Amino acid sequence: MELNILKIASDTSHNKILNNFTHRAYKKNPMCGDYIIFKIYMKKQIIEDISYETKSCIYCQASASLISKHFLKKKLVYVVKVIKLTNQYYKNHDIEISGVMKKIFNKKNLKRKECIYLPIKALSGALKIENLFNQ
Repeated sequence: MELNILKIASDTSHNKILNNFTHRAYKKNPMCGDYIIFKIYMKKQIIEDISYETKSCIYCQASASLISKHFLKKKLVYVVKVIKLTNQYYKNHDIEISGVMKKIFNKKNLKRKECIYLPIKALSGALKIENLFNQ
């Protein structure tokens, strides 16, 4: 395991209970039982606040921490664009992913991809854009 995974997962600033939210989703990994709940408060198509609660491995925690920090204060259009790109990488690992997402969504972590993608699937479910995973 890489040290940067531990460092990313140790940022738990968005691992909290969010009582005022407009979007919510629960996803569970059927392979291992890990689960995550994402709650989002969105106003005027901008993610104003975001939280996650999880019982999961370090890879899932790092992914949840990274995406919640990265998508905070971002417009929905941007979030959809990044999730689409991440989904393309998920299906075809020859596609290069860039930016902050590259910190965890990379070929070194392919064996743990179900763990890493669980928060993306939960976020997609909360935002009602989970159909991106079916394209």
